[in-house]
Amino acid sequence: MKRGQSIQMIFLQRILIIVLGITIQIGSAQISPGDLTKAHAKLEGMTNCTKCHVLGDKVSNDKCLECHKEIKNRISQDKGFHASTEVEGKDCFTCHSEHHGRNFEIVRFDIQKFDHQKTGYKLTGAHIKQECSACHQDENIESAEIKSKEYTYLGLKTNCNSCHEDVHQNTLSTDCAACHNTEAFKPAPLFDHNQSEFPLKGKHKEEDCISCHTTTFVNGALFQQFKGIQHASCASCHTDPHEGAFGQKCKDCHSEESFNAFVGKSSFNHTLTQFPLIGKHKKVDCASCHQMGDKTTADRIFKDYTDRDFHNCITCHKDVHETKFGTDCRQCHTEESFQKLVTPDKFQHNLTGYVLEGKHETVDCRKCHINKATDPLPHDRCGDCHKDFHEGQFVRVNSTPDCKDCHTLAGFAESSYTIEQHQESAFPLAGAHQATPCFACHKKDEQWVFSNIGNRCIDCHADAHEGGLNEKYYPQKSCDQCHLPDSWAQVKFDHRQTEFELSGKHEVIQCTSCHKAENEVAAKRNILFTGLQQECVTCHQDQHRGQFDEEGITSCVKCHGTDQWKPSQFDHNTARFKLDGAHINVACGKCHKAEMVEDKMVVQYRMEHFECIDCHL
Repeated sequence: MKRGQSIQMIFLQRILIIVLGITIQIGSAQISPGDLTKAHAKLEGMTNCTKCHVLGDKVSNDKCLECHKEIKNRISQDKGFHASTEVEGKDCFTCHSEHHGRNFEIVRFDIQKFDHQKTGYKLTGAHIKQECSACHQDENIESAEIKSKEYTYLGLKTNCNSCHEDVHQNTLSTDCAACHNTEAFKPAPLFDHNQSEFPLKGKHKEEDCISCHTTTFVNGALFQQFKGIQHASCASCHTDPHEGAFGQKCKDCHSEESFNAFVGKSSFNHTLTQFPLIGKHKKVDCASCHQMGDKTTADRIFKDYTDRDFHNCITCHKDVHETKFGTDCRQCHTEESFQKLVTPDKFQHNLTGYVLEGKHETVDCRKCHINKATDPLPHDRCGDCHKDFHEGQFVRVNSTPDCKDCHTLAGFAESSYTIEQHQESAFPLAGAHQATPCFACHKKDEQWVFSNIGNRCIDCHADAHEGGLNEKYYPQKSCDQCHLPDSWAQVKFDHRQTEFELSGKHEVIQCTSCHKAENEVAAKRNILFTGLQQECVTCHQDQHRGQFDEEGITSCVKCHGTDQWKPSQFDHNTARFKLDGAHINVACGKCHKAEMVEDKMVVQYRMEHFECIDCHL
């Protein structure tokens, strides 16, 4: 196209526009369907129609959003009511129609039925009960452009602080919903103290928040402190009733369950006190020594022994010895065991009611004190501790002798029972019995026997005359009929009771000279006193080798007496050869010569020849 033609075309277009403008102004009153609302009143006039309308078409949503950029931004972000499914795809004029007059409510809907969830912010809790105007206020709109609008529901944020005052004054997170819900601001049901730096345990769970989180006025407003609360030490909140005596590590002894519930038994270092725990004290429950729980107060707990001598055992323990041994228990006992003595060999038993003597000095304490050493033991009689070795042999009616009557503490084997005491018994000792050891009579077997052992000789001694002596000479085997207690060999038997009265030399010889056993074996058992012959040759050897036998019997008594062997009874005048003259003075041996008879010299008294020549040459 040529330059001249181009200029001409431009000119014609401008003329056409001017003509159309004039025409529209003239007929505007007839073309417009009505006045615009106050919100769009500035768009009145034919020249502004295309700002909303597309020529030859309906009102375009794009035209609306070119002006209402705040809504366009929300839709593009898929946020807000206009991005909801209820509005999506609709024309703006469906809800916001125009040309109904200046006072027409272009934004109109049923507030009571409006579903606020479609805005992207669901109303819950106390928000449901609020009037729209309670939140939709200019002061809650941050954008100056939106705030300049005369009437709008836009511009509000969803964070709580956009509407509500920050009572925490920027000390906590702005995410109020992390702790609070919309039902009520207090309490904060969503807050989990266990997720904080100080999880609540025990009694802390029961405490009201205000106990730790105190209120005050900050910046002219009531302020409750939740941040910056010191909790590294219990003393940050609690007063130390121990006044620093045990340090600041309260958890070593206490728990959150109860301040009075002591949990430091295994961990508390008692050496921090003036009384280190040793031995059995380590295992003793704290409450055994200290008033605890409801029995005391926090400011007095563990102060039971202030100004008290807790190094003295009797401050806590009862003196079972009743001060007999003094008050320094450590001289005998240790904390390991009260029953175990430190130096039992040095214990002064004489301080008790029973002095140790003799064998008692070497006896182990536990032999007597089987249970507790402090348990009282009866000790008036030996039988209180010792078994009756004699098994009641000395018990009599109304009389129970004690061991000490016969024994001493030097040893039970030895007896202090004297002969004088024995003389007072049912069997007084006489003669050789006094020199006889006790066991010879009282311990014939394994067991000692002192009672009912008899008092007759035969009860102890064997009958040496069993079968060899007529019982009439010892009725009921009573040995004392013949024997004396001084010696068995001493005999007082009256031989006249027999048919052989003793005379002469017979009176002084031993009984056994005549009363002999039949043989050596029999001699060990008994001696015969019966069946003995009275002829002399029964006991004496015939020195004459039968020279004077008469019918096989030699009667010695015809010549001899019992005083001596010399033939005092022989009268030579009664013989066949009477002595007379010089013969009277001649010694017997001059005539009666000894001759060898059977290897033995035998004096010949019986002669056959009496002629002189037989003797004289």
